[in-house]
Formats: sequence, structure tokens, C-alpha cells
Amino acid sequence: MSDIDRYLHAATRDNTRRSYRASVHHYEVVWGGFLPATADSIVRYLADHAKSLSANTLQLRLSAIAQWHVDQGFPDPTKAPLVRKVLKGIRELHPAQEKRARPLQVEELTALTGWLDNACEQANAAGDRKSALAHARNRALLLLGFWRGFRSDELCRLRAEFIKAAPGQGMRIFLPRSKGDRQNAGKEFKVPALSRLCPVAAYGEWVGLAGITEGPVFRGINRWGHLAEKALTANNLSALLRRIFVEAGLEQQANITSHSLRRGFANWANANGWEAKALMEYVGWKDIHSAMRYIEAPDPFSRERIERGLTSYPGPAALERVDDQEI
Repeated sequence: MSDIDRYLHAATRDNTRRSYRASVHHYEVVWGGFLPATADSIVRYLADHAKSLSANTLQLRLSAIAQWHVDQGFPDPTKAPLVRKVLKGIRELHPAQEKRARPLQVEELTALTGWLDNACEQANAAGDRKSALAHARNRALLLLGFWRGFRSDELCRLRAEFIKAAPGQGMRIFLPRSKGDRQNAGKEFKVPALSRLCPVAAYGEWVGLAGITEGPVFRGINRWGHLAEKALTANNLSALLRRIFVEAGLEQQANITSHSLRRGFANWANANGWEAKALMEYVGWKDIHSAMRYIEAPDPFSRERIERGLTSYPGPAALERVDDQEI
């Protein structure tokens, strides 16, 4: 691979590349479409999948097909007015509510890490290195992901050589790139040491037990207790989190994904009086609309508000007595 090819490859994130590759495969192999495509074939593809795929998923497929045409030097058929109009019609006739991960609660975080602590101690006592490593890794992943509000891909891209941890004080984490960093300038994240549920202590225990001094922080572990050289992928984390729920005996794993950590912290901070600006800066949101997608604001028509209003209402019996007096 030439230097130019390496730079072109690095310009696209791995997750985006995998997603685009899967989308093109779905169009060309699963559906049987031809590339380069025409606007008519794209419209038929959209119509055939309008009922089974969400409009957002179809939009992603279009983006992948468009990028393929750009990369190969062909005109982009997805820009045709007919394609845009059909996609608009699909959104109109097949509306779908956005699915969001359920926020992880601090009580659940406490229960999960408590179970992982006990399981790790039992594994060490039994000489089960694989289980001990897995439990220590999962504990560090949960606590660091929650208290720092990391995205799943950010957790997967953490590298030990870019982390400085001071026990009892905090951590400094440098990420060469993140979702909001369009210029790839990199960003430093500070993580506080806490009196309980401490991410700094959990990180130190994990890398110390695993012997990690450089390379990916969160990795796979094989049956013999050996660490993989590559990091976990963002697609692994949701399944891993749900498995921890099951193993810990917690039943509320529905709608739990890797985003539950980020949403969980955002809702905890909001409920504990963090100002919107401080929360946005800490988590890394650029605009308030992004923040509102994660924060579950109190329902303005909540039971408490209604009940307070009812206390000043005399009720039907009292109103009947008033009416009788007037007669």
C-alpha cells in the first residue's frame, strides 16, 4: 500500500468503512442490484425495503452507495430528484419513533460493579485467570464509560500510552480523534478519582492485572486467559453489557446498549443539578439539541404537578354544597 493509499484509508473511520461495505453488499449481493447503479434501480431498492427497514437505515444505505460511486468516478444516482422524493414519501408513510438506549441507573451500576468485585475475588481464589481478567476489565469499562460519558467507539480506542493515572487523584486521557473532532486535533479528557465506584481505581486494577502498558486498553480475552492484541469493537460492547446484566442477575436489560453508559451519566448529572453548559463541555456535545437527545427531562405533566393542583380544588362534593346554598 502506497503512502497515498494509507492516507486515503485513514481518512475514513473504521466503523464508517464497515457500515458502508455492509450497505453496498446488501444492495449488490442480497438484493441483486448492479453497480454502477441508476436512479430507477435505487428507487426500486428503496421501495422493496420501505416496510422492512427504517428511513434512517435506508438513508445510510444511500450514503454508502453514493460514496461507492464517488470513489469509482461515476455520477451519483442517489442525488436524483426522484430518489429524494421517494425517500421523503417513505418517511411520510412509514414513520418510526427513534429507538433510544435506556439510561443506566447509578443503582444498577452499583449492583453490577458489586457483583463483578465478588466474582473477580472468587475467580482469583479459584485460580481462574480468564474470569478474573474478564471481570476486572468489565468493571473498569463500566465505571470509566459511565463517569466519563464515553461513546462506545471512544472506549474501544483508548490506548494505555495515552493515559496518565494518579491513584486517588485522577486520570488524563488523550484521544487522537473523536466524533466531534473534525480536524483530528485530538482531545484530552480528565477523569476524577471518586470515593466509591471509582473509575481511576478500576482502571489501575485492570491494567495492573492484565499487564497492559501500551496498546488498546479494552481487549478480548481467549479461553486460556491471553489478551488479544486488538481492541474490542463498538459492536461488541452492547452484547457484553447485556451479558453482564444477565450474569449479575439483573432483569432490566431490555434496551440496554453501550449508549446506556453515556445516557446514564447525562441523566444522573442533569438530575443532580449540573448546568447544561458544564454538562455539554464535560461530555463533549457541541449543541443543545445533541444534549437533549440524551437527557430525559422531567415530564411537565407529571403526577406530582397534577396532585399539587388538585389540593386546591374543592372537589365535586364541596361544589354540590355550594350550589345548594346558592339555591
